[in-house]
Amino acid sequence: MTDRIEKSAVLRAPLDRVWRAISDSAEFGIWFGMTVDAPFVAGTTVTGVMAPTAVDDEVAAQQEAFAGVSFPLHVVALEPQRYFAFRWNPLPEPEFADLTTLVEFTLTEADGGVLLEIVESGFDALPETRRAAAFADNSGGWATQLRLVGRYVAAPQWA
Repeated sequence: MTDRIEKSAVLRAPLDRVWRAISDSAEFGIWFGMTVDAPFVAGTTVTGVMAPTAVDDEVAAQQEAFAGVSFPLHVVALEPQRYFAFRWNPLPEPEFADLTTLVEFTLTEADGGVLLEIVESGFDALPETRRAAAFADNSGGWATQLRLVGRYVAAPQWA
């Protein structure tokens, strides 16, 4: 499958805590590794600027090479405590600026916590010469981000 990345995990935290971590732009930035210039509001576009995550020193060191890179996030939907979605461009080249993928976060209460499902789709619309690399990069990236958000919601200093 080349069009859709799917990652999921049960996070050991209450639903309202996980929801805040993914839907509040400031909290999102702490674990993801970016600063966001405005709140996430459906139908708006915000700008994210890469900055090392505060959750994991090793990942932060890897993200350092991308510090300062900015990109738009087009907020598609916010359904409280259930669903958050945005579009973004997974390719850095300006000639591909209009191409976006859809990133979706779905929350479901589960035994012992909250099932967080992250899906990024739309890779088949990317140029064939860039598709596989973008897919591989983001697949690995979402696996890392899933670990980061899990650590973030479980840590008392960010409660």
